[in-house]
Amino acid sequence: MKIKEYRAQFIQELLPIYDAGEAESFFYLILEEKRNLKRIDLALNPELTFSNDEIEVWNLILNQLKKEIPIQYLLGKTSFYGLEFEVNPNVLIPRPETEELVEWIIQSQKSKAESQKIKILDIGTGSGCIAISLAKNLPNAQVFAIDVSEKALATAQKNTKINEVNVTFLLKNILETEDLEQQFDIIVSNPPYVRELEKQEIKKNVLDNEPHLALFVDDNDALIFYRKIAELAQKNLSPNGQLFFEINQYLGKEMIDLLEKMGFKNIELRKDIYGNDRMIRGTI
Repeated sequence: MKIKEYRAQFIQELLPIYDAGEAESFFYLILEEKRNLKRIDLALNPELTFSNDEIEVWNLILNQLKKEIPIQYLLGKTSFYGLEFEVNPNVLIPRPETEELVEWIIQSQKSKAESQKIKILDIGTGSGCIAISLAKNLPNAQVFAIDVSEKALATAQKNTKINEVNVTFLLKNILETEDLEQQFDIIVSNPPYVRELEKQEIKKNVLDNEPHLALFVDDNDALIFYRKIAELAQKNLSPNGQLFFEINQYLGKEMIDLLEKMGFKNIELRKDIYGNDRMIRGTI
């Protein structure tokens, strides 16, 4: 079967669930992964074909996409901040908004000399996307990362090898941690922040497939992780050390109030590419 014919069929079958642009992007992502062919290759060689075995593989993937299993889990990888990361159902799929948080941290360090060593801690690292991106782009940084999930840390460890960086991983439940036992210049976290009341806003492919442990918090204490991490930051940030968070878009004011009450200075709230309050920084 000609690939271009299968392409039309593939997109058509996904249309009840995804829009045409998204379905087409899935097709080309899989084509590059499975056949190392790009869109331009198919345009220049319209007679290229799939074997029956290939069609069988593609149909299996198509059926999983119809069940709204994320394409990143099906391919086993995704891109984040120009790097490649292994992903699986033990870790959240990195979001574009989180890339903005990483960029903010990197830019905040640009004025420092390369000889000036810094220590960074990423709390709730998941796939390791924040910690690894920082280690890759800040050669003067010693990076540590914490997660409560052994399986998440195993994935993050693989990602350090893929991206050729060193990160020290620690298995900890941050809510049960009383002291981080060393000082850091930067602490960053993208903790669980989606309230149960916001579940209806979450797409089915996320709700049914990504780890709820990394997503949801109780409606009655939505800032539980932020409060705990900020308490630890009070003890374990170096003088003028910075605390960065990715936050719930509806709780920007509450986050400012929390950090102000805990004595943080120079608090700055930023919006993401979609215009939502998404990240905050405070200095100790």
